[in-house]
Amino acid sequence: MFKKVIVAEDFDSINLGIEQALKDVGITDYQYSKYCDDAFIKIRAAIQNNVPYDLLISDLSFKTDHREVKIKSGDELIQKVREIQPDIKIIAFSVEEKSYRIKSLFDDCGINSYVIKGRNSIEELKKAINALVNATDKYISPEIGVIIQEKSNYEIDDFDIEILKHLSVGTAQDDITEIFKKSGIKPNSKSAVEKRISKLKDFFKANNTVHLVSITKDMGII
Repeated sequence: MFKKVIVAEDFDSINLGIEQALKDVGITDYQYSKYCDDAFIKIRAAIQNNVPYDLLISDLSFKTDHREVKIKSGDELIQKVREIQPDIKIIAFSVEEKSYRIKSLFDDCGINSYVIKGRNSIEELKKAINALVNATDKYISPEIGVIIQEKSNYEIDDFDIEILKHLSVGTAQDDITEIFKKSGIKPNSKSAVEKRISKLKDFFKANNTVHLVSITKDMGII
């Protein structure tokens, strides 16, 4: 079992549930941080003192308040921690359901497990911890596991990025078509651009193009 755990979570009510999950699986040495900056400082200090944490459980979204912070999201915290401690096990614990963002956490940030917050999240968290202790396999909450593991899942390409960039500066769809034609970007028909925008909205569960741009900006795609 993990000997030393740190939790990055800004809500006390969630921390109480995590605390119970840790106790249920036999973990007694754990600490909490409500700010990503604090969690990173503790992890770095633990490494320097030769008593590193062996598990990080982190939320992805943290509410802003009066305090100025350098590390603003769990995604960024996970990346920075992975750089200074490559072997630490990491469980992302969040309400985020967007498959693109979750896949990027596995592919780009190297998380080991993803547990979605919900009715059964504490039991799911215990399963994730035990899975990481007993094997090297990743653990993903069942309700999103199928989406993440589908090989046929839609992938963002350069064509999508170009469309999103133009939408982000207010370029009309008809104008995007003309720009693509002049630049030699294909496909460049009106129907092709419309279909791709529609597919992007479905993929990101966006209500409209403004919402689509907002989501992709938040995720760092554009």
